[in-house]
Amino acid sequence: MTYQSDLLSTLAARGYIHQLTDAAALDALATKQVVPGYIGFDPTAPSLHVGSLVQIMLLRRLQQTGHKPIVLMGGGTGKIGDPSFKDEARKLLAADGIQANVASIKRIFERFLTFGDGPSDAVMLDNAEWLDALEYIPFLREVGQHFSINRMLSFDSVKLRLDREQSLSFLEFNYMILQAYDFLELSRRASCRLQMGGSDQWGNIVNGIELARRMDGTEVFGVTTPLITTADGGKMGKTMAGAVWLHEDQLSHFDYWQFWRNTDDRDVGRFLRLFTDLPLDEIARLEALGGAEINDAKKILATEATALCRGRDAADQAAETARRTFEEGAAGDSLPRFSVAVGAIGIVDALIGIGFCASRGEARRLIAGGGARIEGERVADEAATITIGDAPVRISAGKKNHGLIEPIRPA
Repeated sequence: MTYQSDLLSTLAARGYIHQLTDAAALDALATKQVVPGYIGFDPTAPSLHVGSLVQIMLLRRLQQTGHKPIVLMGGGTGKIGDPSFKDEARKLLAADGIQANVASIKRIFERFLTFGDGPSDAVMLDNAEWLDALEYIPFLREVGQHFSINRMLSFDSVKLRLDREQSLSFLEFNYMILQAYDFLELSRRASCRLQMGGSDQWGNIVNGIELARRMDGTEVFGVTTPLITTADGGKMGKTMAGAVWLHEDQLSHFDYWQFWRNTDDRDVGRFLRLFTDLPLDEIARLEALGGAEINDAKKILATEATALCRGRDAADQAAETARRTFEEGAAGDSLPRFSVAVGAIGIVDALIGIGFCASRGEARRLIAGGGARIEGERVADEAATITIGDAPVRISAGKKNHGLIEPIRPA
């Protein structure tokens, strides 16, 4: 379908659209007025990770095309946890822990969006504002009557748990009603006309659209993004070392840059469209590069994606650290470090201490497989030690993880 609005044309060209409700009507609306649109984020940790980045970028595209992003923090729904496509219930967080996470996560969005009071300026709301004040019996009478249990059981996100004979608590089952109610409240409070989310949110979004129509007669819309997987079939943002966090206090600038630098050749063009602001014609040129030149495109992807999340200075510093480390063999300032007493440390302890391995068994397997190196030289003996003097020693795990073992400096 050819779209007339900048909004849907941009989303389609960059690969964000998986499902749309009434595409023609939404396209027409987006050509006539500013469309407020929201995405919800549950504060289950102090930082979001790369798995949430496509949704953050979706809000950025909404604002870039002249519309109004609404960031909805799940201070209320976070007390339940979204059960969509989860194997088991999430651990319930205390109220003070949820609020601390909300405050921490807010910093991320300020890097991607412009907040303010203008027509297309972003706003941040918290659904605890209305969910915490709900009276249960009136809520069931006014809202619950619009939900069919038969239909709720038919959604894939619910069927997954039931088909596996895994428990789905009544508390979790309420989540989809509360999320639908969020859309209704936002349409009333902020004239919100669009909810966006990942493909796993389709059922929740459709529920909200139907609730707004039934209770208020309001026409609202939904857009979902495709599940972002890597070319080898892996889940986006999942690495051997764990989640790729967006906050720098949970993942260094260098490691964040290196995550993007390690992108599979087949994913470079797609990730450039989704996660950078580079023009589409420049992206087409970069993804057409062949052979060793594709590495130049990966470095640009890493630098541009890091600049959006961490700032241009951090991105340039990480790129320079990588250049010095891999092209000149120098020890970059941004590499992960592990400080130990002057003397010696075993290679196994060093790999664990710097965070490259989670256990002694994992470290031994890495060494046995030839993946551990000291100053670029392969380590064959798990009993090998690293001599620590005045200068840092470079240690590597595989081709992609590099760090420094350095002496403890006097305070």
